[in-house]
Amino acid sequence: MRQLNWPTLFCHRLETGPGGAVSGYKPRMKDHKRQAVRALRELNFRVTAAGDSYNDTGMLAEADRGILFQAPENVIEEFPQFPVVGTYAELSRAIREN
Repeated sequence: MRQLNWPTLFCHRLETGPGGAVSGYKPRMKDHKRQAVRALRELNFRVTAAGDSYNDTGMLAEADRGILFQAPENVIEEFPQFPVVGTYAELSRAIREN
């Protein structure tokens, strides 16, 4: 974190093994991405969320606008309600369009 100038960091509880290597994690809470979006919306923020996999779909559904970014084809097929973008330029445009 020193190299990043000590940013605020919210993460799961990391488990470490010998030598300090990360060996696993314990989630802080169930469905944390969806809960974070829900909390922001309760504070009257409009939320645009982007994600690429199954574990992001709850967050995308909870957001005012959810966008699949560089998602694998099976996720795109299973969640056709979300627009799909493949580059950072497309993502930036999609966010601005909201």
